[in-house]
Amino acid sequence: MKILAIHGSPHAIRSTTRQLAGFVLEGAADAGAETGMIDLADYRIIPCTACEACSLNGICVNDDDVPALVSRINEADAIVFGSPVYIDNITGQMKVFFDRLADAIHYQQFAGKYGCAVATTAESGGDEVVAYLNHVLNYLGAISVGGMSVATGGQPEAVDAAEPAARALGKKLADAVRDGYTDPTQEAILTENRAYFSTIVEENRDLRTHEYDRWVRMGWIR
Repeated sequence: MKILAIHGSPHAIRSTTRQLAGFVLEGAADAGAETGMIDLADYRIIPCTACEACSLNGICVNDDDVPALVSRINEADAIVFGSPVYIDNITGQMKVFFDRLADAIHYQQFAGKYGCAVATTAESGGDEVVAYLNHVLNYLGAISVGGMSVATGGQPEAVDAAEPAARALGKKLADAVRDGYTDPTQEAILTENRAYFSTIVEENRDLRTHEYDRWVRMGWIR
């Protein structure tokens, strides 16, 4: 099994959020997963302009690193989203990346995957960011097994104390890939999302025949 962390801090290797996400990956690795980390700050990601060109064939007009990143996510069985709290929200790097996933969201390209979310903050907003990251996982069609945040109080070593809980979260994620995981509340959200996005899929059925046929096979369109 492959588990991939998407890390949104501009601090990259020096980030406490990266450290926390790394603990999650270590827990997953101990449970038998092959793991990897993507530092978004290392990649060229052009902001979405809402031109809707991707609706034609699923290909963005921007020539940057996003297709390669999406390909790596497609190869993974589970995703860890991690972001520090910047003004009570995720970082700009992560938001720009999420905006570029609109086509993946509309066509539920990551359905069948599992995920979790982590965040770090000085004082507040961590739980809210974790909730948002898990919300995005659901938008993408994935099921979250949970999440955690750490308020460091300005002391980076506070993340070390969270290592056991983070490793346990990683094990839970790996177990979900191996054994399956269900959550009726999230399943209801996914069903509602797909009912909404089905309008887009049906409108573009002649342009995106393969995707339309996939939705029919999955029972999302009847």
